[in-house]
Amino acid sequence: MDISHAPTQGRTTDGRARLYDSIVDTVGDTPCIKINTLAPEHVELYVKAEFFNPAASVKDRLALSIIEEAEQSGELTPGQTVVEATSGNTGIGLAMVCAAKGYPLVVTMADSFSIERRRLMRFLGAKVVLTPRTAKGFGMYQKAKELADANGWFLARQFETSVNAKIHENTTAREIMADFKDKGLDYWVTGYGTGGTVSGVGRVLRKQWPDTKIILSEPANAQLVGSGEAQERTAEGAPAVGHSAFEPHPIQGWTPDFIPLVLQESIDRNYFDELIPVPGPVGIEWAGKLARSEGIFTGISGGSTFAVAMQVADRAEAGSTILCMLPDTGERYLSSPMFEGIAEDMTEEETALSLSTPGYHMPDA
Repeated sequence: MDISHAPTQGRTTDGRARLYDSIVDTVGDTPCIKINTLAPEHVELYVKAEFFNPAASVKDRLALSIIEEAEQSGELTPGQTVVEATSGNTGIGLAMVCAAKGYPLVVTMADSFSIERRRLMRFLGAKVVLTPRTAKGFGMYQKAKELADANGWFLARQFETSVNAKIHENTTAREIMADFKDKGLDYWVTGYGTGGTVSGVGRVLRKQWPDTKIILSEPANAQLVGSGEAQERTAEGAPAVGHSAFEPHPIQGWTPDFIPLVLQESIDRNYFDELIPVPGPVGIEWAGKLARSEGIFTGISGGSTFAVAMQVADRAEAGSTILCMLPDTGERYLSSPMFEGIAEDMTEEETALSLSTPGYHMPDA
């Protein structure tokens, strides 16, 4: 029998019908996925799964934009070292892009962030310089600037660079509008780290879909925007000091101890309709619910954004469509509080299952 033309059963794929010249060409076009179990029945709730980017976070977009725009402007020359301060995801994205393009990378990072983030960056070829957690985000930021000034390195400046919001205006916003062009979008929910996502997407939605309500969130115990207190800045727009409203929080990647210049655009131009704080433990709880009820594996920042999206969904008008940003994968958080209580060895229930049949027991079962 010639099986080449036999009928197929079940799911099939046809391929992307294209070949990629580099890993960086796979950045973007992440899917929006419907929430089927957790969402209230009177709304449709979707998540934009940024962990489908090649280095598994939304910051791949920013990393690629920083490097390519600097190449085009001449700020970054072949073989020049790139340096940046990061809580992890931007650094991992930069490590991926720099590896593909042949640039050395040095990352500065407070030692409070998850160990797997440093190891991922080092695995991708970057050097990671740790700064004391007591110096917070401002300390790692200043260390990156010191290293750039001392060595003539290219400072990525994710918190101030105009190309941050630009990449989200050019990609993320266009993807959202393409995916919801027929259905429409009533609410878009996001957190902020640098502010690039909300500022870039906000530019587009405010002009083209002004009826879409933009919901911004930040940690409940570190409400920098919610405090109403202005950020002190240098002449270049960099933070001059840490923000007094900051407290340490478990939502890694969100809310450094200053208001980034990129985010300031959203504040000054009223890009968001509502600011909803969320406690870190609630974000961890909802990340777990997403994993167990929907099979969607995101980190604390994604869980926190989703917790806010659920608040919005509960009170939204019937028939509303809501989109929630999920910035990264849960694998970035294995050594964080998100995985406390997740056993490495068999639980009692698992041991009992093992002993319920006669063979292949672990020695200590």
